[in-house]
Amino acid sequence: MAQIRELKKRMVAVRTIQRITKTMQMIATAKFTAALARAKATRPYTDRIRGLVGEVAAAAGDDFSHPLMNAPEAPARRELVLVITSDRGLCGAYNGNVLRRANGAIKALKSSGKEVVLETVGKKAVAYFRFAKVDIAERHTFGDKPEFKQVKALAERLMAEFSEGRYDAVHVAYMRFVSNARQVPEVMQLLPLAAPAASSGGASSNYEFSPSGAELLADLLPKSVEVSLFQAFNDAAVSEHVMRMVSMKAATDNAGALGRTIRRNFNRARQARITTELTEIVSGAAALE
Repeated sequence: MAQIRELKKRMVAVRTIQRITKTMQMIATAKFTAALARAKATRPYTDRIRGLVGEVAAAAGDDFSHPLMNAPEAPARRELVLVITSDRGLCGAYNGNVLRRANGAIKALKSSGKEVVLETVGKKAVAYFRFAKVDIAERHTFGDKPEFKQVKALAERLMAEFSEGRYDAVHVAYMRFVSNARQVPEVMQLLPLAAPAASSGGASSNYEFSPSGAELLADLLPKSVEVSLFQAFNDAAVSEHVMRMVSMKAATDNAGALGRTIRRNFNRARQARITTELTEIVSGAAALE
């Protein structure tokens, strides 16, 4: 009897868990759809800005230089790493993969004699580095829907500090969204910008720029940094939601399978009890004869 009551309680608990995970899966699906739309909307603009920088670079010539493209004249031997994670868990290996990739990059920088300044986005990164006893210089929170004005303010501060020579480079560790089935943890060098390759005889030779190519690049390069960082945040948000959606679907399926197993064990235990009671009744009737 006690076993049957225990199995019945477990069935109720598993059904409750299944309803919760199913609800979380539906919420994650809705958030993923919205985040994917935002990421797809910003991707063409990001790619076009980068392409335009390459075209204008052909007109600017090889002598063009910009503080965002050049490492400081006096190396500070210090680099900044910005790690983007989620505020909540239950998203599979999302945070673990990003933190593992970021930790590897930090160790590589330290082994080369560089001082690493760490900034984090999301509570999971804060908890991880606090447990690892790693100092965090700045902690940021952008939520599920990063806004461009917030990311722009962060990018402007990073560009200003890099231009002042406080860092030799700025890196961003995040989850790059490739497709629904593939997300890749990546460490992107945000600053200094790689010198854009000027195409020989390409589209840039068909344009006359006014103002000059150097003046246009001076305006385009900061925008390129801002949109690149914003795209990284959008990719991270999409990856988080799709991995939570997949994780909650797996949890729902597992809860259903466990519920069926418990139901089967419950039926067997109940049938065994009925058989035992029938045997006792028959044995008692036979003893009275």
